[in-house]
Amino acid sequence: MAGHSKWAKLKHTKGKTDTQKARLFGKLVKIVGAEIKKARGDKTAPGVRTAVEKARAANVPADTIERALTKGNEKELEDVVYEAYGPGGCALILTGLTDNRNRTVQELKHLLSLHGGALANPGAALWAFTKNTEGGYEPIAPIELSDEDSQKMAELSDALEDNDDINEVYSSAA
Repeated sequence: MAGHSKWAKLKHTKGKTDTQKARLFGKLVKIVGAEIKKARGDKTAPGVRTAVEKARAANVPADTIERALTKGNEKELEDVVYEAYGPGGCALILTGLTDNRNRTVQELKHLLSLHGGALANPGAALWAFTKNTEGGYEPIAPIELSDEDSQKMAELSDALEDNDDINEVYSSAA
């Protein structure tokens, strides 16, 4: 019987899950590389150990982690924090790691413009957040969004999290 192959049924879902896994692995490997660079090659530093534990928890292969530890000193990754305004005027803080600031800024401008947002100047959106003990940001006064704006915000946050250079998206939307 033609068309009754298990592979024909599975190939689309497998492709989707493989893509998601590759994106997650890439972000985790980038974090491991940045932490080993901060620690100046010391694999026993707390930040490096934490990053490696996160990667292992996500089932990143051991050889990939080792390659990231050895390559970490070669790549020039830097921490970046961008501020933006999303749909409905909610403030956004975008944190991540990048090897090319200019490329990352242009990608973010494009994503924000597609979803009704705009990149802001430094300090323009940071006032709406306080820094918590884990190093993240919490909104001071969350903003209620309309149904239309909340749908746009959900699409925007998904698009931003799919970006390889962005690790965390903090929003002042309730």
